[in-house]
Amino acid sequence: MSSPRTPAAPPPLPAEWARTPLTVVMPTYNEAQNLPTMTEALMALPLEGLRLLVVDDNSPDGTGTVAEQLADKYNEAERRDETGRVRMGVLHRTAKDGLGRAYAAGMERAVAEGAAYVLQMDADGSHPADKIAEMLGVALATGADVVVGSRYVPGGTLSDAWKTHRKLLSRWANAYASGILGTRVRDITSGFNLWSANALRAIELAGVDSAGYSFQVETKYRALRAGFTVMEVPIHFEDRTAGESKMNLAVQLESVAMPWRLRSKTLRAAAGTGKHTR
Repeated sequence: MSSPRTPAAPPPLPAEWARTPLTVVMPTYNEAQNLPTMTEALMALPLEGLRLLVVDDNSPDGTGTVAEQLADKYNEAERRDETGRVRMGVLHRTAKDGLGRAYAAGMERAVAEGAAYVLQMDADGSHPADKIAEMLGVALATGADVVVGSRYVPGGTLSDAWKTHRKLLSRWANAYASGILGTRVRDITSGFNLWSANALRAIELAGVDSAGYSFQVETKYRALRAGFTVMEVPIHFEDRTAGESKMNLAVQLESVAMPWRLRSKTLRAAAGTGKHTR
């Protein structure tokens, strides 16, 4: 299982790389306040190939309607320019059945529609849109299959709004998951990740067990087990600008149990082949 690396310095982004088909998949549930600001920030990036796909789980606050209005706005601008491109799409799901399920649905749609790279990003303002070009540049310059926006590599920082106990819990969660699974990813729980389409096809999103936040751990672990290259770039993680966190007890319990389930599955597979694993 290959180890993640941290690039020494951000590589330059040649102009032709900006045309790389890149879809940002953004799950939403009650993010009507945050979505317009996040969409504006993404659409302002100097990335000609960027497209936004919002995956809304039937938000009671009307986020799905807001997303459709924003899509109409930005897609109409493209039609006026006669480019024929669709800058933004919306995938409506009828029920809220977990962040992981929403991400899987959106990522599968993005790959099916021709994205060469797919970026996971929260809608709450915590992930820095201005790091996306750097993450894409790292992937294209190095051939990395997964680029993690990391809070815990040198240069990575956390919001000052986070209390000490929250910072300690986050660090513990990463050490806990990476320790059980035997990885060197410093921010294995990060939700800000760039994926190559090839890696997403290989890890078989339809077979991912995690419904909640542990989706982030499981998918990275699957990628590492499959031999894909993972790199981490430092980011500043900001506290959400509006709305409430979706982390509940059920999600927390899944996150605690999932590394053990993944480790157990790996051991059973190794026993079946006669291979030794850590």
